[in-house]
Amino acid sequence: MSEDSNKKHKKESKKTSSIAKKLNRQLTGTKWGLFIGADLFLFIALSLGWIVEQEINALGDLKWDRTRIFQMRDGIKSLSYKVSYAGEELINVNAYNAFRFIIGIVCIAFIFQMFNLIFSHYAEYVKIKNTLKPLDELALKADEISRMSFDEDKFHLIEDAITHINPEDEKTLSLGNEDLQGIETAMNNLLKRMHDTYNQQARFVNDASHELRTPIAVIQGYANMLDRWGKEDESVLDESIAAIKNESEHMNHLVEQLLFLARGDSGRNVMNFEDISLNEMMKEIYEESLMIDEEHPYRFSDSDENIKVNADASMLKQAVRILVDNAAKYTKKGDEIKLSVGHNEESRPYLQVQDSGIGMAEADVQHMFERFYRSDEARKIQGTGLGLSISKWIVDKHKGHFEILSRTELGTRIRIVL
Repeated sequence: MSEDSNKKHKKESKKTSSIAKKLNRQLTGTKWGLFIGADLFLFIALSLGWIVEQEINALGDLKWDRTRIFQMRDGIKSLSYKVSYAGEELINVNAYNAFRFIIGIVCIAFIFQMFNLIFSHYAEYVKIKNTLKPLDELALKADEISRMSFDEDKFHLIEDAITHINPEDEKTLSLGNEDLQGIETAMNNLLKRMHDTYNQQARFVNDASHELRTPIAVIQGYANMLDRWGKEDESVLDESIAAIKNESEHMNHLVEQLLFLARGDSGRNVMNFEDISLNEMMKEIYEESLMIDEEHPYRFSDSDENIKVNADASMLKQAVRILVDNAAKYTKKGDEIKLSVGHNEESRPYLQVQDSGIGMAEADVQHMFERFYRSDEARKIQGTGLGLSISKWIVDKHKGHFEILSRTELGTRIRIVL
């Protein structure tokens, strides 16, 4: 630190010390006011208590229409308290000893308050000084920035470095100037986020192209086969029509999922939040699953209470349906799939889908929500690898999270916690 900076720092330290002393004086003054008010309240409360006690002991009750006065004839020791009604004196007691006792209690309280002020005065000053300490550092930094020479060459250096940035190049930016170290770090952080986004988009486009290429190739192959032999061979005709229909549906489903994620990335998926019952929604999914899927038995475990949340019903239902479809897809025929609702250990509501299917390895669980990711076992079954990505997008928009328990060949339990 230079000599000028040291002088500047000492000057700013003196300023903050002065501010700390001023704030400490204000705090002490505030405490004085509070203590005096508390002592006054204590004196009045004890005095009223003594008055009430005298009247109840002497008269048995307390009535507001009586006349009450304090009288002092021959000095403070003759202070007396009198109560009369309709001109008749009811009570006449000496009040000197009582008020001397009350004033003694107030004085003791006042002494303790003074000790508190004396011992806390320095401690409060140190506390305020430490609180204001960052201002010293802020003032020093501001001084360094104000004295930093930021000439035109530095602007040209930054401009030249930005001009030569390649979005595909993941190298970091080096300005080679100590004064621009902070700017260099900030720009490299920005570049890293840009590179990650670029790579993610490129990977998404490549994966989407690959997934679309397969059904298109299949449709084209069967169309060529129809053109050659399908006009006369009915078996070829039936096989081709069934394959084209199946691949068309698969491609249509894939395109719909791609469009959903694209709208989500651009913020064009509209969410309509309202109070809904998770019990009723899960029961609807259970009943629909019984009708749609006749190859698996379904069991629904309802909660004892009606669990309500603020959510987009159609979106949340779509997220759960994806989990149910996956459970059916990867579970053997005849094996049970369980649906349930409830509260977890943190009393947060959840929706749960549990199967006894092929399960997932721990390495696959870590990547299961990535777009187009499919484990080696899952690739044997037709799918797009986008369903769980859509489900996660929906759950994220509801500020929820997933709890996943999966073991290979034992099954998977996925819980949406809201």
